[in-house]
Amino acid sequence: MLDRRTLNRSLLGRQFLLDRVDASVADVVEHLVGMQAEVPPDPYVALWSRVRAFDPAELAQLMRDRDAVRMTLMRTTLHLVGARDAVGIRPLLQAVIERAFTSSAFARNLADLDLAPLLARGVELLEQKPRTTRELAAALAEEWPGYDSNSLAYAVRVLVPLVQVTPRGVWGETLQPTNTTLTSWLRRAPAITMSVDELVLRYLRAFGPATPADIRTWSWLTNVRAVIDRLRPRLCTYRDESGRELYDVRDGAFWDGSATAPIRFLPQYDNVFLAHADRTRIMEHIKWDNSFNHQGTILVDGFLSGAWRLSTERRCGTLTVDIRGPLARSYRDQVATDAEYLLHFLTPDARSRDLKMLYS
Repeated sequence: MLDRRTLNRSLLGRQFLLDRVDASVADVVEHLVGMQAEVPPDPYVALWSRVRAFDPAELAQLMRDRDAVRMTLMRTTLHLVGARDAVGIRPLLQAVIERAFTSSAFARNLADLDLAPLLARGVELLEQKPRTTRELAAALAEEWPGYDSNSLAYAVRVLVPLVQVTPRGVWGETLQPTNTTLTSWLRRAPAITMSVDELVLRYLRAFGPATPADIRTWSWLTNVRAVIDRLRPRLCTYRDESGRELYDVRDGAFWDGSATAPIRFLPQYDNVFLAHADRTRIMEHIKWDNSFNHQGTILVDGFLSGAWRLSTERRCGTLTVDIRGPLARSYRDQVATDAEYLLHFLTPDARSRDLKMLYS
């Protein structure tokens, strides 16, 4: 039986949130099976909390060299992944993505349209040159004038494996979200295939032990129980304090529940919060709800304890830290110190900086 603190410390350890690691950015991103990238700076904050002496230029160069890309993957959300994982994981999730599209209003707007010619034309347009969604919509509307242009563009954007081209997502640079196809962006796509079984094993190595419901929550895959049944000879089985069966790789790393968990600042969306149906291993007194929208999160003693947000105006950076619930005085200085480090990391060129600490 694994108690909550053991699960907490083991999750943080596997996520490199107990001790920052001396590892390449490429290796960390691969170990984590991608990183949430809906907001361009988020992977940089996530890596700053995980990699010792993290240099954002290292990730920026991976993206410029097309060795890392931002594309729709798990839960039909944007993820930053290495090129090999982009090629290997996307086919495994294509049915998930198609199912999500079918239930959308965009699909209902195109209910009587044969999508195959539309997708083929979308690929052609995006391989001619990268385009924004608005530009793609305008081009498609000329050929399918009787349909909602946004729905036409959305169908291509979701159903075709696309990437957002750089400098979108590159540290310190800006560009509207502009897409092209994965194959054209990579030029020479890595020759790699991946099985669902391998994907689940990688999830467990980074997020386990976990239930089938946890795996579904992270990936939106169906028939997870069948995958677990196939893998069972290669797995260990545990139970949590509620009696739920947890599955794990045989070489899964564990940390004692008494291990010290340092303060960690995480981005607005981090998979450490999105990878389990049961989030009690990362949440104790504070629950993640809509009040955390558009804000980063803070871990104190390994559990969700507050939020942070950055505002910049006229080269002045302000980081507001909102600690929710009681916080022992011994932690207050630690939170403020790490907040200062984060503020300097996020605003390297600011003329002035201000840290605001709020306590509930």
